Amino acid sequence: METVPAKHILIRNRSTEWFGTDHTVNLYRGCCHGCIYCDSRSECYGDDSFDTVKKKDNALELLRNELRRKVRPAFIGMGSMSDPYNPFEEEEKLTQKALMLIHAYECGVAVCTKSDLILRDGDIYSEIAKRAPVVCKLTVTTTDDALAAKIEPGAPSPTRRLQAVKGLSEKGIFTGVVLMPVLPFLEDSVENVLSVVDTAADAGARFVYPAFGMTLRDRQRAFYYEKLDRYFPGMKERYIRQYGERYQCVSPRAKLLWKAFAARCGERGLLYEMKHIVSAAQRPYGDRQLTFFDM
Repeated sequence: METVPAKHILIRNRSTEWFGTDHTVNLYRGCCHGCIYCDSRSECYGDDSFDTVKKKDNALELLRNELRRKVRPAFIGMGSMSDPYNPFEEEEKLTQKALMLIHAYECGVAVCTKSDLILRDGDIYSEIAKRAPVVCKLTVTTTDDALAAKIEPGAPSPTRRLQAVKGLSEKGIFTGVVLMPVLPFLEDSVENVLSVVDTAADAGARFVYPAFGMTLRDRQRAFYYEKLDRYFPGMKERYIRQYGERYQCVSPRAKLLWKAFAARCGERGLLYEMKHIVSAAQRPYGDRQLTFFDM
């Protein structure tokens, strides 16, 4: 497998707003899920071969050394720029070994993935959760496997991801669904959003966290529009009329979706606001971790 150099693996976050995490770890660079909307293709990230997954040189050694120097346990986010459970992880086991280090140094972890391979490490998450917060997040933006095969062609189906939510939840792991991005005119129907909420609740999820829209810029926009022309003829023109060159592309149905979404989450007992999700994840561990509001 191709490698890329790395000076650091454990990166301190500017804030703890994203699921309460204070550090980020990316063991791989690039992603082969092929999601047509992915912002990581943007020019600002400088990855001209984003669809090729590469592992970072000496990632585990760097992580071990950086964890050893921590004064207090970190709450580590994984899955921001590259899915930690890409297909190569099954053999490479970088994520699995990193989780063992995270456990050894009594840190917490919040992982985001589109892969049911996360189930392989369920026992490790359970062990980490005995001493530190664990949040497992599966991205699901539609329950329509056929639609997902067009917009996320290299990722496991939503059906498989929801089965992973069920498997992790049955182990007592704090698990939920990230409902983002909700693609305008493709996924932003009340029926689709409520279907995700209901199937997540049926799978035992504790939360669903949404964003009703997407972002578009430079070469990411060009890639997305190319795929719209291929799979959804006429849709690109609709985006151009609605959004022009805007970066934030909020669904025109956002208010309607939010109202229906919040009501259904309330009915199903699901958390959906970040502060409540973070509080529920960290509450059993007292003040050992940074709070949602700490910097």
